[in-house]
This record gives sequence, structure tokens and C-alpha cells, in this order.
Amino acid sequence: MECTVEVNRQKCTCTYEPCPRKGKCCECLDYHWKRRELPGCLFPPEVERTYDRSLSRFIRTHSR
Repeated sequence: MECTVEVNRQKCTCTYEPCPRKGKCCECLDYHWKRRELPGCLFPPEVERTYDRSLSRFIRTHSR
């Protein structure tokens, strides 16, 4: 499978601007999963901006 970095970057909702993984979804997921987090694109904008990407925050957010 070919990575479409430019297309992914246009759809990326992450607000952390100096992120070197923007558009590289597999690298982003790997990075966050190693930290027991999820990438920002799995959270609504108001939660993503808090940078709390923990599994517990994900569950709380999506259990409403």
C-alpha cells in the first residue's frame, strides 16, 4: 500500500503544528500507541486541542 502523505496531511486534524508525523498516519499511530495514547484525529476538535490523548480520555469522550 502506498502512503498518500499529501492527501493525509490535508485531512489531518492534529493542531500540534511542529509535528513531523503529519500525514504519515502509520508513524503517528505507532508514536502514540507506544505512549499508550491515540492520535488526535480520533478525538473531536475541542478534546484534541487539550492534547490529552489518553485511552481513558478517548473512552470518556466516546461513551457519552
